[in-house]
Amino acid sequence: MGKNHGGKRLGKKQVGELLQDFFQHNPEETFSLKQVFKALKLDTHPLKMLAIDIMEEMAWDDFLLKVGENAYKLNLKTQVQEGTFRRKVNGRNSFLPADGGTPVFVAERNSMAAMDGDRVKVSYMARRNRHIKEAMVIEIVHRAHDQIVGRLQVEQDYAMLIPQDQTFVHDIIIPKRKLKGGKTDDKAVVKVVQWPDADHKNIVGSVVDILGQTGDNDAEMHAILAQYNLPYKYPKHVEEAAEKIDAAITAQEIARREDFRDVFTCTIDPKDAKDFDDALSIREIENSKSVNSKLYEVGVHIADVSHYVREGSTIDKEAYSRATSVYLVDRTIPMLPERLCNFICSLRPNEEKLCYSVIFVLDEEANVRQWHLAHTVIRSDRRYAYEEVQQLLEDNGVVDGTGEPAPPATKNHPYRGEHAAELITLDALAKKLRAARFKNGSVKFDREELHFDVDEKGKPVTAYFKTSKDANKLIEEFMLLANKTVAESVGKAGKSPNGKSANGKSANSKSSKTLPYRIHDQPDPQKLENLRQFVAKFGYRVKTSGTKGAISRSLNALMTDVQGTRQQEAIERVALRAMMKAKYSVHNIGHYGLAFDYYTHFTSPIRRYPDLMVHRLLTKYQDGARSANKEKYEEYCEHCSDMEQISQNAERDSIKYKMVEFMTDKVGNTYDAHISGLTSYGVWAQIDENHCEGMVSIRDLGHDYYDFDEKNFQIVGRRHHTTYQLGDPIRIQVARANVERRQLDFILADD
Repeated sequence: MGKNHGGKRLGKKQVGELLQDFFQHNPEETFSLKQVFKALKLDTHPLKMLAIDIMEEMAWDDFLLKVGENAYKLNLKTQVQEGTFRRKVNGRNSFLPADGGTPVFVAERNSMAAMDGDRVKVSYMARRNRHIKEAMVIEIVHRAHDQIVGRLQVEQDYAMLIPQDQTFVHDIIIPKRKLKGGKTDDKAVVKVVQWPDADHKNIVGSVVDILGQTGDNDAEMHAILAQYNLPYKYPKHVEEAAEKIDAAITAQEIARREDFRDVFTCTIDPKDAKDFDDALSIREIENSKSVNSKLYEVGVHIADVSHYVREGSTIDKEAYSRATSVYLVDRTIPMLPERLCNFICSLRPNEEKLCYSVIFVLDEEANVRQWHLAHTVIRSDRRYAYEEVQQLLEDNGVVDGTGEPAPPATKNHPYRGEHAAELITLDALAKKLRAARFKNGSVKFDREELHFDVDEKGKPVTAYFKTSKDANKLIEEFMLLANKTVAESVGKAGKSPNGKSANGKSANSKSSKTLPYRIHDQPDPQKLENLRQFVAKFGYRVKTSGTKGAISRSLNALMTDVQGTRQQEAIERVALRAMMKAKYSVHNIGHYGLAFDYYTHFTSPIRRYPDLMVHRLLTKYQDGARSANKEKYEEYCEHCSDMEQISQNAERDSIKYKMVEFMTDKVGNTYDAHISGLTSYGVWAQIDENHCEGMVSIRDLGHDYYDFDEKNFQIVGRRHHTTYQLGDPIRIQVARANVERRQLDFILADD
């Protein structure tokens, strides 16, 4: 049909593609039929008639908007949207609409070289069978990052940066005069000075900072931080502001606080911690109402950071920008300057410290009889590492993992260890709190975490999994109780357990005041259904409908049933995928995982900015202040949630880097492993011995064509029907360990 057009005979498909391309590249303009014919060189009657028919169909399909009788324009309302561009290593780029709609595929040729996280405007491609399949980027509204991290390659005539981020499709050209002394194989941070456009295809950059030689531990850790736009050094002016803070505690300050200096108080933290932001105190108090139950006053004492860091100050602005401390494998990048987080605010032993405290009166069953919130002064008697407390508990008859407290002391068998009675009582109360929480529907996920011991040069020497033991759970339960209680005091609009609202006045207010909550939505129903189908294969059952409590109790029963089985790891992974991510918001929906209607973060203001916001608001409300601006605090919450996610990604990358570095001298070794993940391009396997994870590419699975069955978590060969299922045991050989790409490649072992 029609005549030749650039050497091609035009049919309906070709004319349709020409029209689609034409309108998408001119999204704002209206064209008459004559203008369309002229622009596309459609100069025969059959071609013109065909084009009119196709435009009629496109208008019927909402792709075009008919203007009058004889003109058309792109239907911007349905065809052009703004949102976020997500770039993938495998080329499966996508566009996430700003209104939260379904992600849409963007082919590389239609991406306009958009980078991951860029704010873009897209036009949807013409729909087939009324189904939108693809979008094309028509404008980059805002670049997410203008700094890129990578390795320099310096030649005689030119220099370039090879980006660390594998999703980058271009190397960055760097003029020699903009190298800042950088040499080949230096890790560098480069600022983009020119993005690709119609005239220039290259990205051009200028070196901002040289981090050091590729492979040097400090350079690599700083490169991970810089890649996520996280700071790798503390600004001098902020440190200087911290130096000016007066650390002395005046008699007037002590007089206006509750004094806990003479009550047994201790901190329990990881052995290498320096920032102790929470302490526990305990003492038995007289029970005038009953002779059968003892009463304990337990103080959850939190460093009073807000006393030292004033809202809007230099230090506060820097803390807000960071929003969280970042924990890489071998270092902590603190939210606050070192003088504050490790010295002034840190609840170090035998030093007077200012705290913001939740003081509970608990009976022997860990029921909260009463509580109050108070600014306090404490003096910690002892700094414990988790391992020390764990050993003390076990020395007195506690068996880890059973949930049972230590047996009572007797005359012949008194408790052994320094402050053993206090710690054993705290442990017993924590176990009661924990049991009640699970009974109430809290979800039980005791995930192990991969850790490395590193030498003085940062090289990993051992890899091991860290599990949460009784000592960790002791602290966890009291922190959860404090967070939940202060959230209820504001969120329940005056229905706090001690009959007082957060401002200490009688409980009769009608609406709750603004507070950043830690919220966690219910599991994704479809992913929960996938879990149900997956576990059914192994003879397990899980509820996917019913009340929140019924579903979570069913999940807990499943976690208990699979404990110690071959499928444990796989089932836990699939269950975790069904869970939503927790985040911060002033709009409370409760915390599904913990089964709390109200929950916030109050207990770690040294390392989390939301806790600092909560401290300030609670203090204001205690002084009778009106509710804070909801919109402003929701904006703060979104920033803190984003920064939390970014810092977790950086932490994961540092673990990946150390994992590959740990395996570099083990290439060629064979190991028992299990399948820990599946994709359309390969099988992830985790080595049983050291928990390091790598990929067996689909091409290395044998002579067959494999289909990825995402729903059933398996890859199946078409010819031989060989099946690789999540959780299956597998024998692998380490083929490559690419430190720069943080990539471990495995192949199936011959045996």
